[in-house]
Amino acid sequence: MSGKGMKRGMNRRDFLASTAAVAAFTIVPRHVLGGQGYTPPSEKLNIAAIGAGGRGGGDVGAVDSENIVALCDVDDKKAAETFEHYPKAKKYRDFRKMLEREKNIDAVIVATPDHTHAVASMMAIKMGKHVYCEKPLTYSIYEARLLTKAAREAKVATQMGNQGHSGEGNRLICEWIWDGAIGPVREVHAWTDRPIWPQGIDRPKETPSIPKTLDWDLWLGPAPNRPYNPAYLPFKWRGWWDFGTGALGDMACHIIDSPFWALKLGHPISVEASSTKVNSETYPLASTVHYRFPARGGMPPVKMTWYDGGIMPPRPEELEPGRRMGSDNGGVLFVGEKGKLVCGCYGQSPRLIPETRMQEFERPPKTIPRVEGHHKDWVQACKGGRPACSNFDYASPLAEVVLLGNIALRVHDKLYWDGNNMRFTNNDEANKYLHREYRAGWTL
Repeated sequence: MSGKGMKRGMNRRDFLASTAAVAAFTIVPRHVLGGQGYTPPSEKLNIAAIGAGGRGGGDVGAVDSENIVALCDVDDKKAAETFEHYPKAKKYRDFRKMLEREKNIDAVIVATPDHTHAVASMMAIKMGKHVYCEKPLTYSIYEARLLTKAAREAKVATQMGNQGHSGEGNRLICEWIWDGAIGPVREVHAWTDRPIWPQGIDRPKETPSIPKTLDWDLWLGPAPNRPYNPAYLPFKWRGWWDFGTGALGDMACHIIDSPFWALKLGHPISVEASSTKVNSETYPLASTVHYRFPARGGMPPVKMTWYDGGIMPPRPEELEPGRRMGSDNGGVLFVGEKGKLVCGCYGQSPRLIPETRMQEFERPPKTIPRVEGHHKDWVQACKGGRPACSNFDYASPLAEVVLLGNIALRVHDKLYWDGNNMRFTNNDEANKYLHREYRAGWTL
C-alpha cells in the first residue's frame, strides 16, 4: 500500500498497527469485498526473504498470502525456482543492499546457513523489521543473547523456525505432564537420525572455479575466508564448524523443544559430551551429550541425554515388541516417577507407554492456546496480535542449550555453566567458543 495520504511522520508499520485497532470502523467486512478469507491489501505485510532457495523457498511459500516484495540469495541457481514463482519481487544477492534500498519492507524471513543468521537478523531488527529466523536461531550463544535483546528493545515480532512448537503434539505433552500423567520427570532421552551429510572429514585440498551463479564472498559472510569447494554447499555446510551447527543445530531445536517447554528447563548447570573423533573442520560422525538441569519451581532436577549419528537410548521395557520408538527423524522419551511418555520428532504422536496405559489415560483439558500454523502465528504477531509462540524470548534459551552441546564436543571436559552471566566457570577454553571474531566487513 502506498504511503501517500498517511499522516506526516507515520510510517507504514505504524499505519498497519493503527488500522488494526479501528478495523471494525474503517474496513468493509472481508466477506463483502472478496468472499470468506479475503484479506484487503491494506492489511497485508510487505515481506522480504534473505535466503530464497531450499528451506527459504518453503518459508516464503508459507507466507505468500502477504506481499512478497523482495528476495535475496547469493546463489541464483539455488533460488531460481523461488525467483521465478514471485516475478514481481525485487531480486538481490546482498541482503544489506536490499534492506537499505527497499524502504517498504515490514518483515523479513532469514533462511540462510547458520553462520549468517545473526548478522542478517540483527540488521533487520535494527531497522525495525519483524523477523522470522530459521533454527537454531544463531551460530553462537553470544549472538543469541544480543539478537534477543535487540528484538525486545525494538519491539518487533519474532519467531524461530522450529515449526513443531506450533503443533498439537507439543501442546499435549505439556498439558499431560503438567497434569501429572507420568509424575515428576527426572530423566529425558532425545535422539535424531542426523547427520545425513558428510561429517568427520578434513578440508578439501582442491580449489575448483566458483560457479558464475554463486557469490562465494557473500556466502562466506562473517565466517573465516577459505577457497570455494562444492563440499560446502548446498546443504552440506551443516557439518562444517565454520558454517553449520551439526546434527544438534539441525534437529535439536525441533526435538528437545518438548522437554524444554514441558519441563521449563531454562539454563543447564552442566554439559558434557562424548563422540567419535573430533577434528578442526567438521562435526563428529556420532555423539552423545549429557545435560544437567537444576530443580525449577517445584520440578525436580533433570538429566537430559542427546544422541545422534545412529546412537539410540536403551529401549524401555514398557514399549511393546515390534513397536517403533519415535519417528523417522528422531524422538523423545520422558521418564517420570509414575510412567513414561514417548513422542516422535516435532513432538509428533505423543503416547504413554505401554499402550494399555494410554487407553486408560483420562486426558486433561486443553489449556494452551492453539495456533493455525507456525508462519501464520508470526504474521499475526507482526500485525499486532499476541507474541508468536516461539518468539526469541523463548527460542533463544532453547537455542543456547543446543549450542552448549556443540561447545562440549570441542572441549573434552565436563563444563559447568553460569547461564545468568553467560560463562563457563571451570574452563576458559570453552568460553572462547561463546562467540568468534567476524571476518572484516561484517558486524552485529
